[in-house]
Amino acid sequence: MPTYSFSIYYRDVFEKSKFKDYNSLLDNRIARCNARASYLASTFEDDHCDVKEGGNSTLLITRQQVAGGGKIREIVPKSTEVTCVNSEYLASFLRGSQLVKHYLLIDTGSTLLWWQCGPCEANKCYKQDQPIYDLTASRTSRKVDCIRRSSYCITEDRDFHCDQYSSECIYSKRYVHESRTNGFMADDVIYFVLGMKPIRVTFGCSKHQSGDFSSSNSGILGLGRKVFPTEKGGYSLPSQFRSNLMSMCLPTFYSGKGSVLSFHTSKWPGATKAKLLPNYKYPTQFLLMIRRAQVRDIPLVNSTVGPFDTCYEGDPGGDDLFFPVVKLYFGSVSPTTMLFLDHERVMLKYRGFYCLAFVGWKNNYGILGVNQLQGVALTFDTSENTLAFDIDACD
Repeated sequence: MPTYSFSIYYRDVFEKSKFKDYNSLLDNRIARCNARASYLASTFEDDHCDVKEGGNSTLLITRQQVAGGGKIREIVPKSTEVTCVNSEYLASFLRGSQLVKHYLLIDTGSTLLWWQCGPCEANKCYKQDQPIYDLTASRTSRKVDCIRRSSYCITEDRDFHCDQYSSECIYSKRYVHESRTNGFMADDVIYFVLGMKPIRVTFGCSKHQSGDFSSSNSGILGLGRKVFPTEKGGYSLPSQFRSNLMSMCLPTFYSGKGSVLSFHTSKWPGATKAKLLPNYKYPTQFLLMIRRAQVRDIPLVNSTVGPFDTCYEGDPGGDDLFFPVVKLYFGSVSPTTMLFLDHERVMLKYRGFYCLAFVGWKNNYGILGVNQLQGVALTFDTSENTLAFDIDACD
């Protein structure tokens, strides 16, 4: 099967100039991480689902903060560039007959591909750095007719409904901090910058946004776990591409470099593997089980520092400064299931202190975030139900 790639980047590449100093940038990053974690927690709580499984094990949801549905009519692309932006990563590609380059936030925790569509009414769209897509100006675009093409409007998902008057497939999607996007479903051809291969995708043509969206991107690329395209969650990119294999490498926060997001292929060997746990209530989420977490040698400060409760103080030029390491064991305790996290993925310098980059909460599951996964290659294989990790693989 043909394979193609996106480019992805870390978000700070585009937005770090908007902050006056390191602490203000870090405060913004932490706030966004907390908001996404709270949103995921509310998703589980709303459905009253207990995702804990077995003894003292912890289930994890791995997440980076977008994706279309329907039948695929051209060759499926392989990959794109990935960029990291302020605790989030951006994917780039060209869209429509005008071949306008744009960036979307990638999100393994959601299942909708959408971007802003012009012309926008006053105060309906947020400011974006790239030109706003105009559905009427693209010769390859078309609206989804939810009456004639009913299978393309997944009304089993409560976020979507068919307007019998206009024949439009209408959606309303909520994200963190009550951010929301509203519009109708359409399809168009996109081109993957790495290789210029075209593919037609179904996407949300968003006409009204509210809440916290960044000008560095024009929408969200949902990468939720593959389901059949006609089922709830079928608008995610893995679902549209019918891809059981998805791989990405997340650039480190300060590298300034891009990496790749790929479908149907992975170039990494998968040094550490964890079993993905299917959940019938959340079929599009990626769930893992941690058997044990080990943290060595960390002297504590007696009080909390911001959201962090495990911090210490030291002189970077002194002999007494050292950093702990963390070992995560997935499913069983063995070298093949162990993910070794060095100090760059474990420690965070925050307002003069060095803090363990984990925040406690009361839920019976955890979230493995991008601070721990920066510079790590991830290979999602839903045919084998595994997630593989390769450390320091992006360069």
